[in-house]
Amino acid sequence: MKEKQFHTTLTIMSAVQIIILLYIAFSLPTGTTEVVVPTADVPDTGSDVDMADLIGGNAIIGDPDAPITIVEWSDFECPFCARFYNDAYQDIKENWIDTGKAKLVFRDFPLSFHANAQKAHEAAECAGDQDMYYEMHDALFENGVSGGVSSFKTYAADLGLDQAAFDDCLDSGKHEAEVKKDMADGMKAGVQGTPGFIIEGQLISGAQPYAVFEQLLNSLE
Repeated sequence: MKEKQFHTTLTIMSAVQIIILLYIAFSLPTGTTEVVVPTADVPDTGSDVDMADLIGGNAIIGDPDAPITIVEWSDFECPFCARFYNDAYQDIKENWIDTGKAKLVFRDFPLSFHANAQKAHEAAECAGDQDMYYEMHDALFENGVSGGVSSFKTYAADLGLDQAAFDDCLDSGKHEAEVKKDMADGMKAGVQGTPGFIIEGQLISGAQPYAVFEQLLNSLE
């Protein structure tokens, strides 16, 4: 009798686990994000995150004193991140960043299955050493990363960077650890795929349409 009860309990527990996994899978935004499986438990939202701590020494676009902070974790090789850049980001920049209402902090989240992502993010950090982080950010999204390091060096030349300094920075892996730290910080804050955003403690996952961001941003004014 006890053995039968044990098998019944085991069956119920297995069924519950399957239901939970299915719920997680179907809760993720369809066709808006690339997901990475975290190696440790992470919170469901960024509600308890210190926004100032997330800014750290990372590159800011917009007025540093803007009242609303948007922190984005992204992957230069992620098609959904490119979709966000081409669509919602342009509207956010025009209506919120350029007007001084919000600032955006871009942080690295290169997924391991994207062959050129890590060095692409290092390239942006190297450009940041010459105060041209967002110029390289734009070049990487607009021109793509398929050419790898040689392409990134061409982008640097096109931007008028000190080529020798940029090449040495990129080849040496100077910012490799910084890029990896960004990703670790993102996962700790609750980001589990790209693109992911925390806006004043609230998590948005995926390349959502501008209206989703606008609604939240309006509520924060």
